[in-house]
Amino acid sequence: MKSLKNKVIVITGGGQGLGKATAKELSKDGANVILADINDEAARQSVTELTVNGEQLESVHLDVGDAKNVEQVFTDIINKYGTIDILINNAGTDVTKSITDLEVAEWDKVLKTNLYGAFHTTKKFFELIGDQGGHIVNISSTAAKGAWENAAAYHASKWGLLGFSHAMHVEGRAKNIKVTALIAGGMKTPFIMDRFPEAEPNLQDPKNVAETIRYTLLQPDETVIPEVMVIPINETSWP
Repeated sequence: MKSLKNKVIVITGGGQGLGKATAKELSKDGANVILADINDEAARQSVTELTVNGEQLESVHLDVGDAKNVEQVFTDIINKYGTIDILINNAGTDVTKSITDLEVAEWDKVLKTNLYGAFHTTKKFFELIGDQGGHIVNISSTAAKGAWENAAAYHASKWGLLGFSHAMHVEGRAKNIKVTALIAGGMKTPFIMDRFPEAEPNLQDPKNVAETIRYTLLQPDETVIPEVMVIPINETSWP
């Protein structure tokens, strides 16, 4: 397997939940991990908490839904490190409402973060790294494989992200860019626990998903995992 030592890794939504767990897992390998989050305080606190044995972590403010902000942040990272080796599109949000109650602004917010955000960051990644190669991991969901009520915007965004990931897998070949869609089942993160605390017995530790992300990144140069699913054994949303 390859090494992640000194690799430059950007994790969107890195301030908490799966993003934080992934930052912890990858920084142990000696990577330069950048927690890019719209919540500056959460990202800063995570960097402080995770830097215990000389790990190379930093936080940056990033609104993935803002194309100009994405361009500036990615350009700044390239100027500092000379490259971005790995991009993990983890930023996500949801609005739990029926279609009749869902406001247009709420629909736009979910799609802007979950789908347009991945588009903005991926486009900039492709543009900036040239033909040197790299790896993108898009965090999708079992919401891209099935459906449940009061989650129309979330389903639309995650089904779209899965399709986008496979399209980028095809386009990335010419630039030696690997693209992986990681379909995560329910996790013990604020994203779920703050809204559905009763679900905890059926959820998985985000560390387990972070370890799978690491596994996909460590595959040999000639191998890519285009899609992988990691779900709790008691997950009922799929199949």
